[in-house]
Amino acid sequence: MNEKIQSVLNSLPHKPGIYLMKDAEGKIIYVGKAISLHNRVRSYFQPSADLSPKNQSMVARVDDIEFLVVENEVEALVLESNYIKQYRPKYNVLLRDDKNYPYIKISLTEDFPRVYRVRSYQRDGNRYFGPYTNSGAVDATLDLLNKLFAFRTCRYDGSNWAPPREGEVPAGWKQKLLTRPCTQYYIHRCLAPCVAYCTREEYDAVIQQVILFLEGKHDEILKDLQHQMETAAENLNFEEAARIRDRIKAVERVLEKQRIINTEGQEDQDVIALARGDDETCAQVFFFRSGKLIGRESFILQGTRDSSEGEILSSFLQQFYETSPHIPSEIILEAEPDDREVLQNWLKERRKSSNATSRSTSVTLTVPKRGDKVRLIEMVRRNAQEVLEQQRIKWLTDSQKTQLALDELQEALNLVSPPQRIECYDISNTQGTNSVGAMVVFEGGKPKNSEYRRFKIKTVEGANDVASHQEVLRRRFRKVAKEKADHTMIENTTLENPAVPVNGDIAPATEDEQHFEHDWSLPDLIIIDGGKPQLHAAMEVLQELHLDIPLIGLAKEEGSHTKLATNEAIFVPGATEPILLPGTSQALYLLQRIRDEAHRFGITYHRKVRSERTFKSQLDEIPGIGPKRKKALMRHFGSLKAIGNASVEELAALEGMTREAAEKVKEYIGRQE
Repeated sequence: MNEKIQSVLNSLPHKPGIYLMKDAEGKIIYVGKAISLHNRVRSYFQPSADLSPKNQSMVARVDDIEFLVVENEVEALVLESNYIKQYRPKYNVLLRDDKNYPYIKISLTEDFPRVYRVRSYQRDGNRYFGPYTNSGAVDATLDLLNKLFAFRTCRYDGSNWAPPREGEVPAGWKQKLLTRPCTQYYIHRCLAPCVAYCTREEYDAVIQQVILFLEGKHDEILKDLQHQMETAAENLNFEEAARIRDRIKAVERVLEKQRIINTEGQEDQDVIALARGDDETCAQVFFFRSGKLIGRESFILQGTRDSSEGEILSSFLQQFYETSPHIPSEIILEAEPDDREVLQNWLKERRKSSNATSRSTSVTLTVPKRGDKVRLIEMVRRNAQEVLEQQRIKWLTDSQKTQLALDELQEALNLVSPPQRIECYDISNTQGTNSVGAMVVFEGGKPKNSEYRRFKIKTVEGANDVASHQEVLRRRFRKVAKEKADHTMIENTTLENPAVPVNGDIAPATEDEQHFEHDWSLPDLIIIDGGKPQLHAAMEVLQELHLDIPLIGLAKEEGSHTKLATNEAIFVPGATEPILLPGTSQALYLLQRIRDEAHRFGITYHRKVRSERTFKSQLDEIPGIGPKRKKALMRHFGSLKAIGNASVEELAALEGMTREAAEKVKEYIGRQE
């Protein structure tokens, strides 16, 4: 610790505020808030401090600390949020691209308000809805709104189309209208206030319906439209009544597509859950208005590798609701956020200023433990996981990013060229039983599923990943190694004595191994899921087969054993220390994705083998039950438990079964139980 930091620590007050940690270049790398600056900041530098790997890395880079004192915790939270948004520090949890999310704006400060898409939220007296993560979805919503409600989409200044909304008409004011309406009027998508085909009050009623629709208050819209239709019919304006009737049906069709949730009460609710990746987290938000699910949005948070769920949720709530134009009365969360009371007080103040029309300003942060709200959380979490998986697939299909990853990999591993074909191997077992191997192939940074292969481990007993890797690699490369040896021997001996038979020094493949021999290209890089022992075992096989293929092992960094610590170490043959790529490296991201795909593929096969073996060990021992009867039993009943619960008559009724065979099945399963 340098003298500059020590002097700051000695001068810290016992007051609330924020602190700015800076590196040697003066760049802000972390912004934090504290009830007591003295206690919080000093805790980072105590010898006994149990810091996460991320905080250890951050503290090692701190060269200076600044702090700002405020009146209370809420002020500290607001100031922290502003600084994070302005400086985007490296070690804070950041909402990715939060400035670019679109909103739907209703320009209430204009004469004859418009409804359109904008890229920022301003507190200017207009109504905003959002933020939305998909611009296409916003445009589709605007198009739907314009089909349901006839508001103008032009950009004309409407201040002279009707007298002022309030007060007396200014001296010299004169109504100025357009000569004729545009096409929107004739297709019933605008009331044409530009030619005085509607009054200001009639147009305002349409805008109010748009607001109610976006707020999710659909019952009020239908009630109002029903009233308008009846009034038009009473006045014998049947054409207008028919148009309103069609609009009612259109709104009802939209509502039929929305899922109705029976939540407690009819207050507005947001439900938030997380799905975590390596160094990013997806926060999914479902918006419920009056018990109805009116929309959902997902947001990606970066720099979350070593952060707790409470820290991530707290950071997301600050950054999301800082710009959100609507704060609901209840926010349902899957975990307890850090500084819950401070957040609730801050959200209450935001709700008071944002929801001017709301009667209640209270905001409750709820972390349910049972009941319907827990089921809501599970539904939102599943959707967040789907979004994260889509992000992974999207990254893999981004040719620019994958090429950048391959170039970075070439440089980091000192390869001759970017590795176009990469093969990754993983071993899966349950306490040494049912061991299987998995091989996945990536070409050009993208998965080549047609060349994925699975291996049942046959020569290794128990949980021995090292020997299992060796068996898989021998079975994968034996044929190509033999062909290479034969070709080399032919070149060396043909000129001397063409009649000499050619035999390599590699033993021929057994009948079982021949099943796994393929005419594939040699990989440009082999990845072994594991550290130094697995890497050395793989090297022995390649040397034994006289193959020169770049090889690495991928494992967690030594000393990183916690659930949240997932720093990856790349082990290279001959190197005493592993290669540690930065968390933002595209090359590391690609390696992790390939390893995770091999793990997924291996686990899936392992479960299948384990299930088949369990199934085989039970039914195959019953006399008279062959493959056909076994298949029929499992297809009809689904499990051994269901077979055991079935009666003899039910078993005998299956096609291919007899009463004698059914009695044997019941007797055997009953004996096993």
